[in-house]
Amino acid sequence: MAAILFLSFASGLPFNLTNFSLQAWLASEGLSIKTIGIFSLAALPYNIKFLWAPILDRYLPPILGRRRGWILIYQACLAICIGIMGLSSPTKAPYVLGGIAVLVAFLSASQDIVIDAYRVDAIPPSERALAAAAAAFGYRTAAMLAGAVLVWIAASLGWRLAFLFVACLMAATMAATIWAPEPEVPGRPPRTLADAVWLPLRALLSQKGMWGFLVLVLLYKLGDALALSLYSTFMIQGVGFSLKELSIAGKLNMTVSTMIGVAFGGWVYIRWGTFRSLLVFGIGQALTNLLYMWLALAGKKVWLLALATSLDTMIGGMGQAAFVAFLVSLCSVDFSATQYALLSALAVLPRNVTGAIAGAIVPTIGWANFFVLTCLSAVPGLILLVMLRESLNELAVRETANAKG
Repeated sequence: MAAILFLSFASGLPFNLTNFSLQAWLASEGLSIKTIGIFSLAALPYNIKFLWAPILDRYLPPILGRRRGWILIYQACLAICIGIMGLSSPTKAPYVLGGIAVLVAFLSASQDIVIDAYRVDAIPPSERALAAAAAAFGYRTAAMLAGAVLVWIAASLGWRLAFLFVACLMAATMAATIWAPEPEVPGRPPRTLADAVWLPLRALLSQKGMWGFLVLVLLYKLGDALALSLYSTFMIQGVGFSLKELSIAGKLNMTVSTMIGVAFGGWVYIRWGTFRSLLVFGIGQALTNLLYMWLALAGKKVWLLALATSLDTMIGGMGQAAFVAFLVSLCSVDFSATQYALLSALAVLPRNVTGAIAGAIVPTIGWANFFVLTCLSAVPGLILLVMLRESLNELAVRETANAKG
């Protein structure tokens, strides 16, 4: 469980570099909202990572076993590329910065594939809710903490030193990979690359109710994804907060709120089960988006920034813990890299494409109306969740039976 926590921390470190931190950098340099929205597409490798996941299921790296070897390789490459990203310029060479951002997203997505597979392989069904909480705790803490510290360093010492700091931190996570234990019952690699492509897909789609589950994976986080797609731009250009105010009152307190949320969410998931947890947390995620509408109407108020971000990320952390446990329950050990990569890529699709959509909508309807729209966009996923209640309960019964078997 400690290995899951540390590896998830490593997984979360690069995330903000192509999202929150990159937005803050571009916004502080005065780039337009539409341009920043286009830069958000740099994170698209997260959505297509299932295309190369079968390779990581099929082939073994030369060191550290089926999963940890790949993790170590990607961590080393990420440390180098993050450092290079910090040496780029969004005004003098924006295309170069965009290309490096895409490469960082590709390496980060690849690291996510193998770390997620490691979690599926190493954790028994009875402990998946706790593992989901540990994973969400580590991932979101790293993403928020790296974002807050990076922006604070950037405001004081410049963006170059900020990115070099994260690069060094990324390199340090390699120690956790070397220390992490091998799964007691590792999955069997597919015999051929063709098997690595088709067998996971066939096993996934043959499960009862899977088509409904796939649509739920796509829609469940839609409202949250749309609301946070231009978070940094909203806070800096929309409301007028400084980088230091955003770092401390916005992102730093998000870290504490996320810790509380994922820990409590994992504990509640064990007692409530999949359906009830996802429903209650999903409603909370939708309603907290209205706090940003309040901030847009009220103007620059640091206490309201802290309140909105704290409640939003705490409820979001609860939902993330339950959502990750749900995704893991759909995967098998033999094809964990490909199956979880497919499901998680589908889950983050709204997050990575809504930035461009939001960049086009906000200038037309304004920030306050935009956040009302994000709240309403969560409704279809909640309706579908209620419709799938029986299928989710049957999934829990099958998982329990397989564990006992």
